[in-house]
Amino acid sequence: MARLTFSSDGRRVKGAVRKEPGASGRSPDEVVRGMKEEAKKPPGEDYRERSLRIHGLVCAHCGRVFDEANRHLLTVHHRDGNHHNNPPDGSNWENLCVYCHENAHSREVLGEYLGGAAGRDRDRPVVSGEGNGGFGLLAEKLQKAMKDKRK
Repeated sequence: MARLTFSSDGRRVKGAVRKEPGASGRSPDEVVRGMKEEAKKPPGEDYRERSLRIHGLVCAHCGRVFDEANRHLLTVHHRDGNHHNNPPDGSNWENLCVYCHENAHSREVLGEYLGGAAGRDRDRPVVSGEGNGGFGLLAEKLQKAMKDKRK
């Protein structure tokens, strides 16, 4: 509801709007402020905290134990690769330290590359005694990548 103050000559001097609380008992400004604060949180923080509570501050791969001072180095890995599959029981999650998490995803990328993109070379040995100093296909791929990078 608006509240106006008038001067002695009848002109409006000051106007103030009093905000009525909504059904939740909070004013619209408070609701908007709360929504903005929620938007500031990193996406997925909710399932991360749940996973840390369920599985503890331990890397599932290397077994390193974390505490409150270094818990930021512990990440949540989705076992099926679907970041939208977040069951409340945590069955699709495993806590991995940043090093093991990077290793897991690097292996997936390398496996897809060697298996899918290089399908025609599947039967060739990755390491052999012939050519390229005995490193075969792997050396060829690395040499090609280095040449492409220089260009």
